[in-house]
Amino acid sequence: MEVERKYDVDASTRVPDLSGMPGVVAVGDREVRLLDAVYLDTRGLALATAAVALRRRSGGPDEGWHVKTSGPDGRHEYGWPLGADPLPDDLGSLVVPPAVRTAVAVWCADDDLSPLARVQNERHATALVDADGALVAEFVDDHVTASDLRGGTSTAWREWEVELGPAAPADPAWRERFFTAVDDAVTAVGGRQAASGSKLQRALGR
Repeated sequence: MEVERKYDVDASTRVPDLSGMPGVVAVGDREVRLLDAVYLDTRGLALATAAVALRRRSGGPDEGWHVKTSGPDGRHEYGWPLGADPLPDDLGSLVVPPAVRTAVAVWCADDDLSPLARVQNERHATALVDADGALVAEFVDDHVTASDLRGGTSTAWREWEVELGPAAPADPAWRERFFTAVDDAVTAVGGRQAASGSKLQRALGR
């Protein structure tokens, strides 16, 4: 389950100092990841209507096929490996693996799935760790270029995400303190709460 906050920032906004966040004793070195994601849906947007996102993403430690769902307890992400097939030049020929197709069938039956949007991202990721070196949270500075493949429009923006890691306490009160401190640090340098809930929504102008 993903527990995160997203922020909109300008191109020149400086990254805040997050070393003093609750539970954080050290900030790791920046890691640059080049991510390339293609999102798919039915012609009638059955997945989007159900608040589900299906994507094929290359790059980064979790590359693969992903299905994201939203519910009252938060966002859940499920993953499958990419396999050996490269991303085709003709995105219309992209084939969803059978296991992934089965996983989304509850929302779209056997309707055809076709590319909806492409999101390419230069991600600068930084680990926020505790005294044992375990991951409390990850801060990412994303430089995004996205295309609405059906509408024919493109856009670019910069955003930040802070996502809790496995070493983050499950205590709701601690999490509230943590994200309040992050909010304050981001606001102090000119960042603001994200206007869109996801990169896919922003790519589609929502």
